Amino acid sequence: MPLLVSFSLAGTLIANVLGCVVVHTGSGYLAHRLPLERLQHDGWLLRPRLWERGGRTYQRRLRIQRWKDHLPEAGALFSHGISKRHVGGDLGRFVAETRRAERGHWLAVAASPLFALWNPPSGVVLMVAYGIVANGPFIVVQRYNRQRAQRVLARRRSR
Repeated sequence: MPLLVSFSLAGTLIANVLGCVVVHTGSGYLAHRLPLERLQHDGWLLRPRLWERGGRTYQRRLRIQRWKDHLPEAGALFSHGISKRHVGGDLGRFVAETRRAERGHWLAVAASPLFALWNPPSGVVLMVAYGIVANGPFIVVQRYNRQRAQRVLARRRSR
């Protein structure tokens, strides 16, 4: 398949960097614009999977507690945004914000094939891999935190 746009190697690198900035900023902004009502349920993509065992898989296999707090938090990047670190004691809102963040990161991964417009096949593979590697840890942290918070909420409701 011929490239839609052809650049020199330096031009391709610049286009990839700018493309990453646009994709990540755009997906974050679109997730930021989701109304709170749309964040009340997990849905197909976000629902917990059996293999996650309520987030315990991330604790045992990835030792997530050691590194999760070192990732940057951009929940308050856009106007009226909320940092998940500053939601306070409102676990319901915290769960909703983890859904927002996870959707934003999945959207960035889903946009990776756009790089096929100006990259050769090997470049597309690299950019898709970059999208997965760059967003994967954030997706894992959102899933882990949400499942832990949902367990606490379920215990509170059962009392």
